[in-house]
Amino acid sequence: MSLPTPVARQDRRSRRKTRSTTLTPLFLFAPAALVLIAAVGYPLVRLVISSFQDFGLKSLFLGETSWVGFQNYINIFTSDDFWPVLLRTFAFAGACLVLTVGLGMMMSELMMRLNKPMRVALNVVLILAWAIPTVTATLIWQWLFQPPYGVVNWLITRLGIFGDFTDHNWLTTPGDAWIMVTLLVVWQGAPFIAFTLYAGQSQIPREYYEAAMLDGASGIKIYTTVTFPFLKAIIYLVSVLTIIWRFNIFNQIWILTRGGPEGGTTTLGIWSFREAFAGNDYGQGAAIAVVTAGILMLLTAFYVRRLVRSGEQL
Repeated sequence: MSLPTPVARQDRRSRRKTRSTTLTPLFLFAPAALVLIAAVGYPLVRLVISSFQDFGLKSLFLGETSWVGFQNYINIFTSDDFWPVLLRTFAFAGACLVLTVGLGMMMSELMMRLNKPMRVALNVVLILAWAIPTVTATLIWQWLFQPPYGVVNWLITRLGIFGDFTDHNWLTTPGDAWIMVTLLVVWQGAPFIAFTLYAGQSQIPREYYEAAMLDGASGIKIYTTVTFPFLKAIIYLVSVLTIIWRFNIFNQIWILTRGGPEGGTTTLGIWSFREAFAGNDYGQGAAIAVVTAGILMLLTAFYVRRLVRSGEQL
């Protein structure tokens, strides 16, 4: 019997090392994956099962449910509320995406240009705005826009551009209500994006900026040709997160408007909550939630694909 050559033994050691290197991340990831499956997987499975059942208030007391197949989904797509609510949700998420990411990009650029004391002060302000719980922030927003003693109405009246706003009620029309909700969501969401983009922007080598300035490029030209290409992958990432968060937003809308006036601020999340808890039709509410999750999966898949492509081009 011939003994293994040194080259063969080295190949086996190399394969074992490669296998160990491949399996190590899986072992490290396994505990977090198990917790995630237990915390999210089981409720998600129960949600899907409930969406195929006639699960109402009676079922909570008796523990008995009947299967209705796709009837809950048929009710959704044949409802007169579905398309207005869906379009309203898309419009709200899109507006928040543009405003939040745009404001975050501007604040990131501002932090790059400020001196250290001013940058620290701005960071503290942004952290405070971001760290306030959504319920607390929404109650503060209610007070700011409250007629006739709200600070916003007083400030607009003092400016004199739009006339007397002292007694203006922001919850009487859907348009005003959406302005109120959108401003709150953007105010809370922009700091996270600003810090994320600033972390990436601060890592861009200064040589690129120096070369662009030597070529006589303007500030906007430098941003579009140097800063933006480096931040493209990060912008895609925060865009995905923003869409997911704004599509599922609930607290701010429910506390401020409860989906009103006249259903004008009802999104998919508000509609699902109303069907499940106000109408005691938990199966119907679960079906709306499943449809929302499906739409989010499609949107997320599109953005993740763009994110991967942008990462490959760097």
